Amino acid sequence: MPVHRQPGTILTDHRIQVPLDHAEPGGEHIEVFAREVVAAKKGADRLPWLLFLQGGPGNRSPRPLGSDGWLARALEDYRVLLLDQRGTGLSTPANRQTLPVRGGAAAQADYLSRFRADSIVRDCEAVRRQLLGEDATWSVLGQSFGGFCAVHYLSSAPEALDEVLITGGLPGLRTPAEEVYRAAYPRIERKNAAHYARYPDDVEAVRAIARLLRDTPAELPGGGVLTLRAFQALGLMLGSGTGSHTLHYLVEDAFVGGSAGRVLSDSFLAQVQGFLSFAGAPLYALLHEAIYGQQSVSGLGTRWAAETVRGEFPAFDADAALEGEGPVLFTGETIHPWMFETDPALAPLRETAELLAQREQWPDLYDPDRLAGNTVPVAAAVYHDDMYVDTAHSLETAEAIGGLRTWVTDEYEHDGLRVSGGRVLDRLLRLVRGEL
Repeated sequence: MPVHRQPGTILTDHRIQVPLDHAEPGGEHIEVFAREVVAAKKGADRLPWLLFLQGGPGNRSPRPLGSDGWLARALEDYRVLLLDQRGTGLSTPANRQTLPVRGGAAAQADYLSRFRADSIVRDCEAVRRQLLGEDATWSVLGQSFGGFCAVHYLSSAPEALDEVLITGGLPGLRTPAEEVYRAAYPRIERKNAAHYARYPDDVEAVRAIARLLRDTPAELPGGGVLTLRAFQALGLMLGSGTGSHTLHYLVEDAFVGGSAGRVLSDSFLAQVQGFLSFAGAPLYALLHEAIYGQQSVSGLGTRWAAETVRGEFPAFDADAALEGEGPVLFTGETIHPWMFETDPALAPLRETAELLAQREQWPDLYDPDRLAGNTVPVAAAVYHDDMYVDTAHSLETAEAIGGLRTWVTDEYEHDGLRVSGGRVLDRLLRLVRGEL
């Protein structure tokens, strides 16, 4: 177990073998990586454990640089475990370079069907038993998709949990994927309106970029293609606290020679490559809609729900917008088939993605009856008009989980846990402990 020291913290790396399919414990195994973090002054203390489940799906856990932000607050009370969920970070990878060893697209899709919240939580249980002991318990902090995993944890193994904290991650318990996106597009439209109200000059600047890309898609430094629809996908950043400002600075840097130019700058294209590429998190694109798949909700699979529903919201038709005088709208947390054509990190996985989209047998993830009778203390931050997770769906779920206490706030966007300097986590801790 490698041990490292950073300012104020001690880091210990753990690698645990887990079954690929927990229903077949004697079958193939993969590895999950977890990093234990403890305050240096408490390194020898017997502390309760806090498991952090990262948002995504498909993102690795945070890489701490000393003790700051929410982690600093957590280390006051806990020994923290940062888990690289299966397929991410230093866990056994799942990407265009590794998946072909599984075989063809059908074998790859079958393999990836075991990378949802149900498998992640069973990995957590294997890690808990190995690191803490069979009868030990721990607390869980779930951010965004990590909150989805935490709700599944409450459904499947509540006896392992001391308390659960959720930030921006209460899923609809019985919400099909298409309804998720029917609720999402109006929120995305509101984020666009707020952006253009803040930066009105961006209306024409974005239209100029869109006109250029409509006529001639641009080649990105990493070999990808920046089409008009790919440009719209930069709206993914509008759901964070600083996303609108970041987008504005990106747009103002678009042309060589400023707004009078007609050639996209290398600086702009390099930045866009970083924002749009899924090289660092291909599972995000491959499994994003699959996290909503449940047999009892819809037996027909997710079937590119975001793409299907987009047609119901003509305001996002960039070609139509360019024929008029209104703004070109950016999209948000939506995955589309064309992404597997324009992104080199996804292109070899196009057929695999199609099979996952058409897959019909997705087990249910949440047990409403068990959640209704929940006795584990739970506190959840629900961000008002969260672009990524629907507020109404979250509040409906909050009412369905026994004993859950909510804090609804518009002080932060979806990234409140990360940017609040520990204030969001502190409030949830006081809430779950009955101090508020």
